[in-house]
Order: sequence, then C-alpha cells, then structure tokens
Amino acid sequence: MPCIRAATQLDRASICTVHLRAFPESEAPIVAALASDLLKEETRPETFALLAQIDGEVVGHVAFSPVTIDANPQFQGYILAPLGVLPEHQKRRIGSKLVETGIARLSKGRVNTLFVYGDPTYYGRFGFTAEAAADYLPPYELQYPFGWLAIALDDEGATQQRGKIACVASLRDPALW
Repeated sequence: MPCIRAATQLDRASICTVHLRAFPESEAPIVAALASDLLKEETRPETFALLAQIDGEVVGHVAFSPVTIDANPQFQGYILAPLGVLPEHQKRRIGSKLVETGIARLSKGRVNTLFVYGDPTYYGRFGFTAEAAADYLPPYELQYPFGWLAIALDDEGATQQRGKIACVASLRDPALW
C-alpha cells in the first residue's frame, strides 16, 4: 500500500509527471499546469495536496481547494481536482486511498460539502452524487454536466443554502470545465 503524505513545492516536478502520464495527451498539459499552480495557491481555508508514494516514488496526486458561495458566507466547501495516478499503478486503490484520506481530513475540518467534476461511476463509490450537487451551480458551463457531483460531509452540508460556487484562481479557466 502506498504512503500518503502532504505535497510541497519541492514535489512540483513529480506531480507534473504524474498528470502528464495519467491523462490523455490532449488534456495532460492543462491538468499538469493546474496541479502545479494549485501548489502556489495561498488561500484561507488552505488549498492542500496529497501524494501517494511507493518506495520513495510519487505515483499519485490529488488536490483540494476551497470554494465559496456568495449567498452564504458561512458555507465551507472544497473541490477535489485534479486526481491522477501513474498508469502502471492504476487499479490498485491508490486513487481511492488519496480521495479517502482527503475526505477524512476535510471531515475533521468542519467542511460542509466536497465537490468534484468527474466520472460518476468512480466518484460514486465515495458517496458523491449528482443530487447532492444539483442546487450548486459550477463556476462555468460544463462540457459534461453529468460529472458535476458533491458529497455532504456534515448535516449542514446537506441543508445549506445553495448557489453558484466560486473557486480559487487556478481553477478559473473555462477550459478546465
């Protein structure tokens, strides 16, 4: 099983390598740039990233950044993006371990809701649903609306006032959506 740890600026090259190899050629450069840019985000609450390592090699990465809703300043939300695992290490629960570790950390931090824009089959196994995200508008029009998912991490997340989310600067690129 991999060792999961916090990512730092020193991991930038390894993180880019993960995403350049994990994503199709048409998407890889923009996703790798996003992962790198998120390492520089200084936000409150904090943007953070986790790495999976096996024998000292970085084999997976995930980032979590805060989102806000103008209509509800009390709302505490995050978005999971991006998640990548080296192809030769996929199908070994490494991505799952990264997601589960991030969810556990956010659940302890009084976060109401976690969003993701991804494969409903994959993220559904963690409890993400389209229904939980239905009343939250993403920051940009989605190419694949069925991939807009959320999970309530506490009772308030299930009952919060909904609205349009705003994300950190690194995610403010319509090409990512």
